[in-house]
Amino acid sequence: MGTTSQSSTIMETGDDIPDPAQFSDDTAACIVSVKGLKENWQKWSDEHREYQKHNPFSHDSRPSVVVPQRGQDDYGRPLQGSMTEQRGKDAHTHISREVEELCEVIRNIGEHKDGDRSGSDEKVITVEFGKLFEHYVTISNKLVGILLRARKQRLVEFKGEMLWQGKDDHTVITLLQ
Repeated sequence: MGTTSQSSTIMETGDDIPDPAQFSDDTAACIVSVKGLKENWQKWSDEHREYQKHNPFSHDSRPSVVVPQRGQDDYGRPLQGSMTEQRGKDAHTHISREVEELCEVIRNIGEHKDGDRSGSDEKVITVEFGKLFEHYVTISNKLVGILLRARKQRLVEFKGEMLWQGKDDHTVITLLQ
């Protein structure tokens, strides 16, 4: 009953936030937690508003938004220090490890032959796609994608743009390094 009379006293005085000392412990805890919630919400709101100023996809058209233009070094790249940049670096590291593992598998199961590229006397390692596929399928299901990445990095060489299981089983893959 005392809480109701105290609440009506607050409404009459018009104070926004009453002194918690004049309430019971339960009422004071409620007021403090609501004040904390309001402060946390305001903090989040301010941080989000600041973030949106730098987000090129937001409808915030303030002149402070700097969007990289084509030809600039940072065009098409995530903000430095962002989680997106970190995820990209982690993915690049992961793919590089898979390419290295693929080259090691080719070294282990491939056949050593004399190099016939431009008259050099170097030894090369070759393996047919079908044999590599059968061996590598227990390691990863992304063999063709990793082979394409390795070819782009000039680590392996093979004919054709894409390799298909069954159709290209006899295509020779040459390890260059």
